[in-house]
Amino acid sequence: MSPTLPVRPLVGVSLKMYFGIAQTRRWLRDLRTIADELRAADAIDLFVLPSTPAVADARNILRGSGIEYGAQNVSDHDRGPYTGETSPADLRELGCAFTMVGHAERRRLFGEDDAVTAAKAAALVRHAITPVVCIGERGRDGINAAVSACLRQIVPVIDAVPDHADLVFAYEPVWAIGAPEPAAAEYITAVAAGIRHALPERGGAVRILYGGSAGPGLYPALASAVDGPLFGRFVHDTGALRSALTEIVTGRRVIQSKKGIDR
Repeated sequence: MSPTLPVRPLVGVSLKMYFGIAQTRRWLRDLRTIADELRAADAIDLFVLPSTPAVADARNILRGSGIEYGAQNVSDHDRGPYTGETSPADLRELGCAFTMVGHAERRRLFGEDDAVTAAKAAALVRHAITPVVCIGERGRDGINAAVSACLRQIVPVIDAVPDHADLVFAYEPVWAIGAPEPAAAEYITAVAAGIRHALPERGGAVRILYGGSAGPGLYPALASAVDGPLFGRFVHDTGALRSALTEIVTGRRVIQSKKGIDR
């Protein structure tokens, strides 16, 4: 089992490639406003992954807000003749704290396998960026098959990074990505529990998020099993974003009140 996990929910949002630069800037400003109004930094850890050309905008707009940011992909090389790639060293220079690797779309469209994903995770860790490693099963073959598929994707990453490195695994059943609804809460809970039980003991923290058509109303049903949601298109509308963040922050404050804790 992994060490005791952080209590504060970790909430991520991927903008994929839905927005242009101007729209991304507006969305980031709205995110900051909503987070400030909710005093979200007192209750949750929050990060956003815009498209790569907008990472510098995220740095400028979110500076001092407590909201972290990063990219949706990275090269496993720091420097060299890799035309069109993004260096992890450059992301670190831009202040990225998290970056996604291994998304199902990268695996399907660009042929990135577990070895490539593990190498990219290791490259991020070299530059003190926490990898958000996407994992998930392709078919609907039951809970045990889903756990086994996820563990096959997890093991190469754990083997590739130092023991002290923090890791985030975003569980996204491939069949749920882009679907009208996420997987059932009971199913997600069972798969996440199976993954967590099988994780090896490590020095760094391991957090498990749920993605895959996640939206407002889902996380409260999963809060006992996962460490937070990884939202996508269902919170690209800022009204939905406000609803999703409000329910998570409110739920966290209820726990704080009951336990008499500050964080």
